[in-house]
Amino acid sequence: MHFDMDAFFASIEQAINPHFKGKPLIVGSRNSKFHTVVCAASYEAKVFGITAGMPSIEAFKLCPKLEFIAADQGKYIWTSQEILKILKSYNLPVAYPSIDEFQMDVSGLNNPQELARTIQKQIQERFKITASVGIAKNWILAKLASKLKKPNGLEYITDENLEQILSLVPAKKLCGVGEKTKLILDNLGIKTCLDLYHKSAGFLETNLGATGLNFYYSLRSKDSLNTIQEDDSGPKSVGHSYTFPRVSVNTGFIQAWIRLLSEMIAVRLREQNLTAKTIHIWLNGPEIGNFRAQKSFSEHTSNGQEIYLKALKIMAKNFPKTPQVRALGITCSGLLINNYLPLLAEDKKRGDLSKTIDKINCRFGENTVYPAVIELTQKIK
Repeated sequence: MHFDMDAFFASIEQAINPHFKGKPLIVGSRNSKFHTVVCAASYEAKVFGITAGMPSIEAFKLCPKLEFIAADQGKYIWTSQEILKILKSYNLPVAYPSIDEFQMDVSGLNNPQELARTIQKQIQERFKITASVGIAKNWILAKLASKLKKPNGLEYITDENLEQILSLVPAKKLCGVGEKTKLILDNLGIKTCLDLYHKSAGFLETNLGATGLNFYYSLRSKDSLNTIQEDDSGPKSVGHSYTFPRVSVNTGFIQAWIRLLSEMIAVRLREQNLTAKTIHIWLNGPEIGNFRAQKSFSEHTSNGQEIYLKALKIMAKNFPKTPQVRALGITCSGLLINNYLPLLAEDKKRGDLSKTIDKINCRFGENTVYPAVIELTQKIK
């Protein structure tokens, strides 16, 4: 079961502020109305062709009466983690791949649709926002299903209706199909997901390499959740990823998302009293494909700002200028129980600050206090 929140950031802002309800609204990555990038657009704004990743000035040309608000990551992280608590309360395996996406293993249930509707109702009643749900035999099909009846929809892909549904869905809608892959599929005459489904493993491997094989098995497998599962010895890594609705080359927009994901990871590390030594970044784009790089640092950390800056260093080393990015992910590994006693005054001060913030958030609600977005004025070296 895959939960995909509907226009997540914009919906939260509309739920909080009655002024925005029913109006076209964009959430900007910076507090600069005409000089930022759209992080999220309400469904009323999407009607005008406005999408995430679009320059805000272009959005205002499409809809001059557009409402604007700067992104407030504390609201979104808090809401995301509260939704996760709701899912975990059902004592089923749950994965947390992105701030606005969640997965639940419901393979043992006879009527997963009933549970899906119950959770949809819980989310809507508590937060005044909606989630679309997809149910299928594996995560990639469930993710696809969650997008078919937005907003507040529910789609269940079974073996009986699989081919019928795939015949109606363009191949470009499948997770992992970027602009470059779409061109290849078009040249091969593959227009729908059903066309892709009917191709042999050998054909797809010949024309698309490992990506083609991945599509073949993804449409057929009965895999578990799309995450590294934790065993009794504890987690081996902690990570989050996010897929943009469209390709972006805006440095500030991409860095804002890296900052958000880094803070989400840091919160989870501190909750489990863990620190990380290795930072891994994953970028996906039409020119770079699936780019992965990691670096192990001399000191462990559970600080969101440090994770963020280390991720930027890895990016700067590999990309002199910002590449075209469609999706990105940050993962921390090399985990240790935090038994470290700081020797330097600066380290102690930083640790005390994190503990104080955690205490405040524990008492008054998660992310009552959270870091501001860092505006980088110098090139990361």
